[in-house]
Amino acid sequence: MKVLGIYGSPRPGGNSDLLLDRALAGAAESGADLDRIYVRDLKISGCLECGGCDETGACVVPDDMDDVYPRLQEAEVIIMAAPMFFYGVPAQLKALVDRSQALWAGRRLEKTPDQWKIYDHGQGYFIAVGATKGQTMFDGSKMMAKYFYDALDKSYEGGLFYARIEKKGTIRDHPQALQEAYELGRKAVAGDKSQ
Repeated sequence: MKVLGIYGSPRPGGNSDLLLDRALAGAAESGADLDRIYVRDLKISGCLECGGCDETGACVVPDDMDDVYPRLQEAEVIIMAAPMFFYGVPAQLKALVDRSQALWAGRRLEKTPDQWKIYDHGQGYFIAVGATKGQTMFDGSKMMAKYFYDALDKSYEGGLFYARIEKKGTIRDHPQALQEAYELGRKAVAGDKSQ
């Protein structure tokens, strides 16, 4: 099984990176073939809403998304991780998500509206970390993740969400969170949707 980790933080080695590392370790322990995308290393334009993908399902904007699209489609499981910036994901990750509009356009071309809620290409998970204790801090990003995976023809299976984690590496003081991330990766490969 191919598992793709999407590192959405602009900060290398931060809390969301460490959690995703643990999730991918759990997936590897369960026999997964791993791939990793570090969004901070990519040059991705935002979606231009030009309509260029409407007839073909292919984006017409040439940049690093050309390498990302096939990896999104080939992965059977995607685990995306990010810190919260003003109650949303960092701009670098949001650009990748927005550019997945091309894959949604392709999905609309391949399936009838009745088939849109049938997910044929795997599952998606989301891990997020935020510094504040706001009760709704993750709500918008959870919806973004759900519809990102919908565009990829993958079911959104939820994830892990940790508040009051701010300084780089602080998640190491929370071994239970790291273990939960490991178990998420393991269960994702095993097909256990009880997260």
